[in-house]
Amino acid sequence: MVKVKPFKGIRPPKDLVEKVASRPYDVLNSEEARVEAEGNPMSLYHIIKPEIDFECGTDEHEEKVYLKAVENFAKFRENGWLQKDKTEHYYVYAQTMNGHTQYGIVLCAYIDDYLTGKIKKHELTRKDKEEDRMKHIRMTNANMEPVFLAYPFQPELDKIVSEVIKNKPEYDFKAKDGIIHSFWIIDDKDKMKKITEIFDNIPSLYIADGHHRTAAAVAVGNEKKQSNPSHTGNEEYNYFMAVCFPENQLRIMDYNRVVKDLNHLTDEEFLKKISEYFLVEKKGKEIYQPNKLHNFSLYLAGNWYSLTAKEGTYNDADPIEGLDVTVLSHYILDNILDIKDLRTDKRIDFVGGIRGLGELKKLVDSGKMKAAFALYPVSMKQLIAIADSGNIMPPKTTWFEPKLRSGLVIHELE
Repeated sequence: MVKVKPFKGIRPPKDLVEKVASRPYDVLNSEEARVEAEGNPMSLYHIIKPEIDFECGTDEHEEKVYLKAVENFAKFRENGWLQKDKTEHYYVYAQTMNGHTQYGIVLCAYIDDYLTGKIKKHELTRKDKEEDRMKHIRMTNANMEPVFLAYPFQPELDKIVSEVIKNKPEYDFKAKDGIIHSFWIIDDKDKMKKITEIFDNIPSLYIADGHHRTAAAVAVGNEKKQSNPSHTGNEEYNYFMAVCFPENQLRIMDYNRVVKDLNHLTDEEFLKKISEYFLVEKKGKEIYQPNKLHNFSLYLAGNWYSLTAKEGTYNDADPIEGLDVTVLSHYILDNILDIKDLRTDKRIDFVGGIRGLGELKKLVDSGKMKAAFALYPVSMKQLIAIADSGNIMPPKTTWFEPKLRSGLVIHELE
């Protein structure tokens, strides 16, 4: 059973939230952050991407950059752009995109639950990215951005959330990308106690997005634990900030692939080889979207094709072998195109579903890529099955949208 707690959030005043709030640090590069923060000294990018305060080309991993994050965090607090709540709260955070709203509870999750496997992952992490976030957390002494967690649907939690959102939200604004962000403070002690008790009966939580942030926060918490001779287990560093959404509200988008060449095959030879494993149907010039599991679309030489995996190419009884990314990787990328390692091979790239299939067409038509493959989105049921089985998904399998907005609330470790 998982352990969660409320916390004293560090937040912007209501009238400044739109100036402070930003996209997550890892969805844009330094120059994009520089452009978005231009003319806005209150943007959280000055803390989560502080290299923007130096000359262009400054390495974001330099010591002076991390020190700038610390300096800017202190400045934000001194100026009143960020203020710490006087008492502990849970919070409700809602995101509305394309008419769909998902409601998450902002809380502190227990680092030991990650270490004991109660907070389950489905991706591997890269050591360099982990080290970067560890250093940022260690030096700012805070979780600047939340982890995105999912929990099995709980009617009692839905009831509490529905009661909370009847009140006027603390924050309610539409970001430039059209996504609406709404935020409520839970200050009813009975409701907070009930939330803690309900989570105490939930066996597992699932990392949807933010594997590196989770691993980094846990590592820093452990460092603090080991260096504190008076450690009790109740310190703030034993917890990291997360937004927990019920799994039935979440939507995973497709995560597609583009390749630079056909491994010395002609278009006709390539299609013939594919037909050994897939039913191939030419769809013409109009964009073709995969319509079910084990159905793919291929864009090649100005035409779209439907590829339906033949019996025997997948095993739905196995959480990994039933994934379409596994089928595509094994029968086309590996067997035909000789792309063995998706993490390191320079002949392949990945395109998140938020960019649409038109982006795949554009990349191929431009000549930058030779062919593109669109996949049917992974379901939360598949993600949970893989996490429960202790397996890891292949790289670039899930794309969650909308992304959590950073800067609505921060968790201080001490």
